Amino acid sequence: MAGKVVLHYFNGRGKMESIRWLLTVAEVEFEEVHLTTRAQYKKLLNDEALMFQQVPMVEIDGMQLVQTKAILNYIAEKYNLHGKDFKERAMINMYSEGLMDLMEMIMMLPFTAPADVKTKLETINTKATERYLPVFEKALSGPMYLVGDRLSSADVELIECTLMLEEKFPEILSQFPNIKAFQGRMKCLPAINRFLQPGSKRKPQPDDVYVKTVMEVFDVKLPLIR
Repeated sequence: MAGKVVLHYFNGRGKMESIRWLLTVAEVEFEEVHLTTRAQYKKLLNDEALMFQQVPMVEIDGMQLVQTKAILNYIAEKYNLHGKDFKERAMINMYSEGLMDLMEMIMMLPFTAPADVKTKLETINTKATERYLPVFEKALSGPMYLVGDRLSSADVELIECTLMLEEKFPEILSQFPNIKAFQGRMKCLPAINRFLQPGSKRKPQPDDVYVKTVMEVFDVKLPLIR
């Protein structure tokens, strides 16, 4: 696998999905090693491949990168998806971290106590429509992209996030026409169009098998949050 980009994670979305999206838009081919057993995870630990004993981990350019933000920033910098100067990078990072906060709330739903899921969904909907989406609606009131005059990692994360939201709340973008128009433009980009087709490396919504595998690999019990 020398020279190849290799992703070490579960066969599901989680924190690796944003990395898959960004590599896809950068048109970087990658392979995946799916964690399915605790023994695989322990081997990564014994090999000192996980700096903080966590995944995702990405093998790229002779390095074993961990921590999602660090991985995304490296890819964005390498493939010119991180703005043209310090000010643009600061804006991209602010947008990206806000989007990650929102996406992480959705990511944790499968690990939530069933009795609490409805309340969590209501909280996500409220925060999305009152705190996060208005920011992006305003930012896209004129420009084609969130920052500057070219595509950035923040744009990629925004389409990922809006699609995740629509899976839970199909009409959520009806109040945000600028974001909906942006989403339509992004879907027309060849790399994204291919990624959204059946059979691509985009992962489906997490199912019981994914949740069970995560629990077994990390040797933890549900629910993780209440």
